[in-house]
Amino acid sequence: MKHRIDPKIDCVFKALLGAEENRNLLVHFLNAILALELKVPLADVEILNPYNEREFAHDKLSIVDVKARDFEGRLFQIEIQLVQYGQLLSRILYSWADIYSQQLQSGESYDKLKPTYSIWLLDDRLIASDQDYVRTYKMRDARGQTLSDHGGIWLFEIKKFHAQNIDSEEQRWLRFLKEGHQLDDLSLPDWMFTKEMEQAMSTLRKFSDKERDYHEYQARQNYLRQQQAIQQELESALTRTDQAHMETERALLETRNAIEEKKRAMEESNRAIEETERAIKEKESAHEEKQRAVEEKQRALEEKQRAVEEKQRALKEKQRAVEDKQSALEEKQSAMKEREEALKEKQDALTEIARLKALLEQKG
Repeated sequence: MKHRIDPKIDCVFKALLGAEENRNLLVHFLNAILALELKVPLADVEILNPYNEREFAHDKLSIVDVKARDFEGRLFQIEIQLVQYGQLLSRILYSWADIYSQQLQSGESYDKLKPTYSIWLLDDRLIASDQDYVRTYKMRDARGQTLSDHGGIWLFEIKKFHAQNIDSEEQRWLRFLKEGHQLDDLSLPDWMFTKEMEQAMSTLRKFSDKERDYHEYQARQNYLRQQQAIQQELESALTRTDQAHMETERALLETRNAIEEKKRAMEESNRAIEETERAIKEKESAHEEKQRAVEEKQRALEEKQRAVEEKQRALKEKQRAVEDKQSALEEKQSAMKEREEALKEKQDALTEIARLKALLEQKG
């Protein structure tokens, strides 16, 4: 080979699986990817949008997915996606729904709907939270029961595929897509020695050795690189815009929080002022109550003092009455003593008279 060719470049990928001469590769690829889904391997398919070299040469916006239908009417879509962007998952789901819904013409019955299988090969990481390189999506309930057996969506994240030992044809195709740009047909690794891989290499060799095909390949590669760069710039701009928006939202939130905090602080301050005012009023009321109690106590003391004074005055009056009574008693005692003395004198006088009378009678 003159040049190494990346099988993921859309024109190469479309020629690899969408060209009529490679229809057997398409059948092999579908059987490999859907081995666990298909009850019976596909024998043949009809390519609904076969690879057209002239379209790629003149139209950079050519449809690059591969659509096919088998003899049962089942539909298959294969698309390679080199660039990850924000709406990719929506596009994947919409593409499956669009292919599924377009089966019916106006007025046709739903029983004409056939299973639709959508296979997406992603060169970039779609879900960074784990290392699973393959995911299958179907309509199921929370218990895992399938709503309808009408196909589904298969996602392959090629960069997460790291198997070195090839255990299935699915792994062989994924490794070919991941490492194809490094392969040289003169020194192929052992896992490439199958008739399908040799046929795939012949398609890559066609783009490598024919100048026109290689120029077409380079043009598509450059175009995709430009699209990837534009997409990355858009994603970066969107990221910056989102970050600026988030910063603005964060600033607004912080401002709102600060206002709320200030409002709460003012409310707390007002409550504190009210509490202080209430405390002051309560303290004033308590002081007034205390003052009234003091005054009441003072009045009680004064009343008691007056009662004591009255009692003292009564005692003094009583004392004076006792003293007066004592004086009267002493005067009475003095009078009685004087009377006794008078009586004694009278007695003495009578005694003397009696003596004298007795003496007179003796002399008489």
